[in-house]
Amino acid sequence: MSSTELRVKELLRERGWTTKVLAEKTGMSESYLTHIKNGTRRWNEDALKKLALAFGTHPVDLFAQRKSRTDNVEKAVTMPEETTVDLQLKIVPVMGDIPSNPSPYNNQLMQVTTGYKDVFVPVFNSSDEGIFCLCVENNSMAPNFVKGDYLIVYPEAWTRSGDIAAVEYGNENPTKAIMQVTYMEDFIVLESVNHKSPPVALIRGKDNFRVIGKVAYRYQRLG
Repeated sequence: MSSTELRVKELLRERGWTTKVLAEKTGMSESYLTHIKNGTRRWNEDALKKLALAFGTHPVDLFAQRKSRTDNVEKAVTMPEETTVDLQLKIVPVMGDIPSNPSPYNNQLMQVTTGYKDVFVPVFNSSDEGIFCLCVENNSMAPNFVKGDYLIVYPEAWTRSGDIAAVEYGNENPTKAIMQVTYMEDFIVLESVNHKSPPVALIRGKDNFRVIGKVAYRYQRLG
């Protein structure tokens, strides 16, 4: 099932609503809602907003393959009937490895070659064209990040000391990894996310180092 499908049928059943009731609450036609419910027609951003307001939920929670929310919004809180918030939706490709040079084309290529073709996650309010989602494929970063977690990485975000980022380092055989970065006057110190491995100290201006992107969000595995 594609991660861009919506849970309309499930939510209608939970609330005991018919498609007609939902049409009255959203102002959309029954026929259009039936297509969205059955996954036979693509929804748009405006429809997503109206559905979220009607069901009293966050737009992210409408997706069929949703991940646990990473913010502190209580599940009981409903969205207002009217809002001026502009939800800019971006469908981000999931991949099993860190791309060397994130871009829409390179990300899709990495997505296919690492076995995640047609797997996407929704991200709101980002204009970063190179944004990508890394699937954590093992427990080497546990308990901070565990197998099945999705890490949303922003290549254009500024990285400060203490941030976790996708980085590349090493002179002869460069390594790509998710590390915690600390900037010092003469050194750049890289530490494993769970601090279980010895830190790596790189000399500024001598050792190869670059930030590929900042880890901005974590979508936790369900169950």
